[in-house]
Order: sequence, then structure tokens, then C-alpha cells
Amino acid sequence: MKPVRGIGLGGGLAANILNMVGIGPFITIPLAISAMGGPQAMLGWLLGAVLCAYDGLVWAELGSAFPRSGGPYHYLLHAFGPARLGRLFSFLYLWQSLLIGPLSIASGTVGLAQYASFLAPDMKPWHMMAIAAAVCLVNTALLYRDIRSIQRLSIAITVVVVAACLWIVFSGALHFDARLAFDFPDGAFRPTGAFWMGMGSATLIAVYDYGGYNNVCMIGEEIKNPGRTIPRAVLLSIAIVALLYLGLNLSILGTLPWQTAQKSSAVVADFMQVIYGHWGGVVVSVLILIASWGSALVVLLGFSRVPYTAAVDGRFFKPFARLHPTGRFPTVSLLFMGVASAIACFFSLADLIAVLIVIQTLFQFTAQCVAVVMLRRQGAAQGATAPGQFRMPLYPLPVIITIAGWLYIVATSQPRHIAIGIGMLALGVAIYLAQSRREGAWPFRVPAWRAP
Repeated sequence: MKPVRGIGLGGGLAANILNMVGIGPFITIPLAISAMGGPQAMLGWLLGAVLCAYDGLVWAELGSAFPRSGGPYHYLLHAFGPARLGRLFSFLYLWQSLLIGPLSIASGTVGLAQYASFLAPDMKPWHMMAIAAAVCLVNTALLYRDIRSIQRLSIAITVVVVAACLWIVFSGALHFDARLAFDFPDGAFRPTGAFWMGMGSATLIAVYDYGGYNNVCMIGEEIKNPGRTIPRAVLLSIAIVALLYLGLNLSILGTLPWQTAQKSSAVVADFMQVIYGHWGGVVVSVLILIASWGSALVVLLGFSRVPYTAAVDGRFFKPFARLHPTGRFPTVSLLFMGVASAIACFFSLADLIAVLIVIQTLFQFTAQCVAVVMLRRQGAAQGATAPGQFRMPLYPLPVIITIAGWLYIVATSQPRHIAIGIGMLALGVAIYLAQSRREGAWPFRVPAWRAP
């Protein structure tokens, strides 16, 4: 029994856009402004868009070549060799997914709870944590059903999200003040160490907000005509969201003084309240709650497929390979991710975001760039390419730029976040080696001529 290929281009775009336009841009604009000390934080958003566009080409090529559930698990396994390093790298992806999946889902619901506090100012911190955890559990229950009904739901929520963003951008355009938007402090662009560190922090935040254009790759076995649908969904979602974010940032910076915006915990609600009064802040807060809920829903959908696909391959606990007898969706894997994300809601939002990006970069993003090169060489050696497979233009330039961008983000991250990432990487390698030694797998496989 296999998953149903029931998602077309509309559903794939919805899965990506809902992941991308979740709570992220509505709560991280103040963080980016603070990181660079002024509206020059827009540079971080632009650099993040360029990096994600090039990285999107990597995902599009890999996703069209291996349209499987838990996408990167298969990319790394096949690129580095199923009997060699591919076993280690695919395991490390599985290992990091057990960490970043709950972190990513939790960051969305924690942000949701922060915006809920605009509607109920008397909420205490533990109230917000409880709300965030409850949303994770509710989403788990909603996803416990046939994938085709989820596609209809995700498309409906995407329409609401995009409409809300367009309303925000249109409102800002009508009240745009260039003097506020470009009120750069003295020395804003002086290329000092602080400038480059701030730029790295702002880019990390932007990458977090753009993240999600790869969600369609996580559910590859449930995509119709994946060789064409996956690349289109990846690249179109990046273009659509980049334009929305550019308008969103300019609208807010052109209406609120950046000194005010960087201190706001619900910056879009404050912005709309300035334009329309209290009702504007309330309405946009409700729309943002819907967007962040929908985003957390599709992130959980994508990550719940990773332990499932590894279990099907015999690389993870067998119960995670179970499919629902009628809905044909992963049951144990979904329940695990849902409960783990509820637990992760009790960490701070800033740490969730920073650790999330650093771990993904160290474990996965740079390895995938190398995987594209290796798969291209393997294809050239075999003299064939998969039918309908997407091939990135200007190869290998996008790969080089993407690797340089990821390394820059890690190099400018806080030492404690880098230490957590390296520590989790080392622990993952140790667990893999212990498991492989017990099973006699690579690199401990005994050669046939030495076997007793």
C-alpha cells in the first residue's frame, strides 16, 4: 500500500506558501531591524531572497529526480551511496528532522500565541505557551485524515493568507512615507564587523521567513506529475512570497518609525492600528492567527513524512512505517511529530529560530548542494537523465552561491547556537556509528573474504 498522489500544482503551491507565509514575517521584522539598527535591514531580506532563489533551484532539481516522501532523505542516500556515506548522511537528515521538525512547528505556534496577546493583553507567558502547545495538538488531529481533504483546506487558507498580505501592502502603499522608510542612521552602511554580523543575523531571519518553499518535496509521493509540479511549486512560491515580503516590509517601514517598529511584539497589528484604529489591529491579528495556524499545519504535514519514509526503508523504528488503513497516511509518525512540537513550545522564539537554521545548514543544506553535483556526475557516467527531470540553469553557479550563503549565515551566528548545532551533529554521528556497529553496516561491514 502506497500514499495517494492526490496533490496538484495548486495544492503544492498552497503547501509551500502556507509554510512560508506563516507567522514568520509578522513577528521577525522587529528582530531584523534590531539586528542592523535601522531600515537597512531590508538588505538582509534581499540577500535572503537571493539565497533562497538559488537554493530553490537545488531543491527543484533534486525533488524532480526523487519525488519521494521525506525528500532529502532519498537525495542524500542516493547521491552519497546507499551502502556508503549515503547511509550516514541520510541518517543525519533523519536525526536533524526529529529535532528541527518540532522546532519549526513550535516556532510558528509560539508566534501565533504572541499575536493572540494583542487580542488579550492580560495573557501571561504560560498562557501563551499553553495556547501554542494546544494548537500543535489540534493540528495533529486535523491531519489525521485523507490527504485530498487536506489539500482543499490548505488552498482555502492560502487564499485568506494572500488576501491579508495584499490588504496590508495596499494599506501601507496608501500611507507610505519615504522619509520614514529610508531614515537610515549615521554610518548605516559602513562595512564594519558589526555591519557584517548584523547583516548575517538579518539574513538568517529572512531565510527563516522564506523557508518552506521545499515543503512540496517532503510529500513527493503524494504529488501528481511530480517531475513538473515540484519544480514549479518551489520556484513560483519563492517568487510570489518574495514580492509579498518586499511590499510588507516597505509598508511597515514607511508608516511606523523604525525605532518604534523594532520594539513591537505585534508589529503588523500596531501598524494597522495606526492606519485604521483599534479595529484594524484586531482584524489583522485574526487574519495573522489564521495564517500562522495554517502554516503550522502544513509544516507538521511535511515533517510527519520523514520518520515514515525512513521506517519504510528499514532505517527507523518499524511502527513509524504504519499507514492508516483507509486514509493511507502515516499514523505513528504524525502523532510523534505533533506531540514533540507541543513540547518544544516551551522554548523561546528567538532561540527556536536561530537553532533551527544553524542545525539545518550544518546537517542538510550544504550537503544537498554537494548531492546535486554528485548526482549530475552519476547521471553523466550512466549517460542518462530521469524522464522529465528539471535541470537548473547556469549550473554550477547556483550551487556555489548557495553554499557560500549558507556558510556566511553559520559564520555570523551566535557561538552558542553554532555549538548546539555542532553538538547535535556529533551526537547524531555517534548514534549512527553505534547502530552501524551493532548491525555490521557501513563502515563496520566485514569484507566477505574475512567473514568466518
